[in-house]
Amino acid sequence: MSRCGSRKGRHGAWFTGERLIGTNLMIEFPNHSRSYDQTRRAVRFWGHDSALEATFFIDASALRRIQPDARSDEPGLLNAFDCNRDLICAAAAKVYVRGGRGSYDLVAADFRK
Repeated sequence: MSRCGSRKGRHGAWFTGERLIGTNLMIEFPNHSRSYDQTRRAVRFWGHDSALEATFFIDASALRRIQPDARSDEPGLLNAFDCNRDLICAAAAKVYVRGGRGSYDLVAADFRK
């Protein structure tokens, strides 16, 4: 299991069945699976809106904005994702309500400080 140090969200590193509601849509992130996509330099994860599955990617620059001390290698970026999952899923829900595509990209601008 990943170590998050002092950078845990209000739910800790993992949370169960978080529902995030947009204007007219509800997306859930019950699947804790994630993987590193080396070509995109991004972490891939999935959300579900009823029977529809949406793929999300959060790139390395966005992960480093959320957790500046994150290492730039695969284990470091996956750990940054795990430690900030609730924040990332909330941003993914906001991106999701903007349109009806099959995949969505989260970038550093989606995590303004």
